[in-house]
Amino acid sequence: MAHSSTAHAHEHAHDHGPQGILKYIWSTDHKIIGMQYMFTGMFMALIGGFMAYTFRMQLAFPGADIPLFGVVSPGEYNALVTNHGSIMIFWVAMPVLIAAFGNYLIPLMIGADDMVFPRLNRLSYQIFLLSAILIIASQFVPGGGFGGAWTSYPPLSANPAYNLTGLGATMWLLAVALEFVAFLLGGINFIVTLMNARAPGMRAYDIPIVVWMIVIASILFMLSVGPLMAGAVMLLFDQTLGTGFFDPGTGGDPILWQHLFWFFGHPEVYVVLLPALGFVAEIITVFSRKKLFGYKTVLYTAVATAILSFFVWAHHQFVAGIDPRMANVFTVTTLLISIPIAEVLFVIIATLYRGSITLTVPMLWALAFVAEFLIGGVTGIFLGASGADIYFHDTYFVLAHFHYTFFPIAIIGTFAAVTMWFPKMFGRMMNEKLGRIHFWLTVTAFNFIFIPLFILGTAGQHRRIYDYNHFPQLATEGLQDLRIVATTATVVLLLSQVLFLFNFFHSLFKGEKAPDNPWKSNTLEWTTSSPPPHGNWPPDAMPNVYRGPYEYSVEGREDDYWPQNQPA
Repeated sequence: MAHSSTAHAHEHAHDHGPQGILKYIWSTDHKIIGMQYMFTGMFMALIGGFMAYTFRMQLAFPGADIPLFGVVSPGEYNALVTNHGSIMIFWVAMPVLIAAFGNYLIPLMIGADDMVFPRLNRLSYQIFLLSAILIIASQFVPGGGFGGAWTSYPPLSANPAYNLTGLGATMWLLAVALEFVAFLLGGINFIVTLMNARAPGMRAYDIPIVVWMIVIASILFMLSVGPLMAGAVMLLFDQTLGTGFFDPGTGGDPILWQHLFWFFGHPEVYVVLLPALGFVAEIITVFSRKKLFGYKTVLYTAVATAILSFFVWAHHQFVAGIDPRMANVFTVTTLLISIPIAEVLFVIIATLYRGSITLTVPMLWALAFVAEFLIGGVTGIFLGASGADIYFHDTYFVLAHFHYTFFPIAIIGTFAAVTMWFPKMFGRMMNEKLGRIHFWLTVTAFNFIFIPLFILGTAGQHRRIYDYNHFPQLATEGLQDLRIVATTATVVLLLSQVLFLFNFFHSLFKGEKAPDNPWKSNTLEWTTSSPPPHGNWPPDAMPNVYRGPYEYSVEGREDDYWPQNQPA
């Protein structure tokens, strides 16, 4: 595969393309688009975090005048909870983990000069940006934001009689649909680029595990999202045209929506998990100075996880009247899917074994991911068993379990990736001391939020209740104290992100200049300058993967590139 002519074409287009600020708005460069996704995701995380602060304050101090917001009404509470979940999943986790780092890293890690379809790439971000504007605007229309939960269960989301299906609900639904379209376009680009634009000599098992994980996640998303998009159109018709697909009052079936939603919703967990696992595996290999233990095992395991994820969705419906015989089937598949994920975590631990470990900030985040995600995995086994799930369903135990899986994925995984590839993106180093303080504050506060919620869940506290003072058995002093602890920790968690933002933007402009390969890694992105030029490498110096004896060099990259994950 010859890349020099393609690179020359890109360079030529760049010379005569948008300049100045327009270069960052109208660019087709995969690196700029990746940063656009990342900065948009960071902004949306601030909005989602503020929503969490607001409703947690309401739970700890019911009816209080909350600083920066005021008194929270029941309708506002429902909208805040709904849109916090929606934003953190669809407008933070997906754009940062998949779109931002997928766009930035895939061409650099496989030795390409750009994505195969650069204009399609730009269009995907523009549609995503439109969806983000729409979801924010939906909070300010008459009637307020949608309050029917991020799962959007009918009949609450379908019947106007419940006062949840005004303009805000329609805008929420359209925003989610547009976001899905953006990621379908991006997924096409990722897959075709990996298949057709690899450096000469790069075979399937030479591809870094990060790239495989992002591409498998993209395929998984594309295969699972179709039924939900069809369901979203049907729900939109229920809201606006008065049809009766899901509302039992008009002959519809609300359980049908649950099937369509969770057929996508559970694979979605693995859509965001796989890239985070890829980041963690890459970081741990670099800072253990070892190749990944069982590269092929991890790759096959990721494929098996993706396939199995299509057969577990109904464990979300154990209390929805599912046939008990089918509940047994989904209990078995739910427990089975924990096996490949556990296998990947054991591979990561085996990579650490007898490694020359350096506890840099990215390494701390990677290790924290393993520790915290294990808690999420173990607590999920309780919920996978239909008997236990009937008790725990819709309690704060489920909420705590979900956050012990999603927070390591979306937040810890993101911080691991940002601190790892920041020098490559911006050519500067982040402050190590600030990074460590931010790490310990974030991880400590996270555990102080959600361990109390496990206790509240086992005590029977149900989700999405505006004021627990209306339920005497849940308003006891001990339980309210736990809510206050969790809320205080939430405030600490959010305030600690100010450290990260200061570190990020201060380092962006005034950080220490980064060498091309500060971590002494040996994947292809570290063979070009930091930050990479347009086209990633000079046209006459595109990478070529040639083979020699596998070895690590403490001096960093010498003359040969040898894939980090290449099996011996």
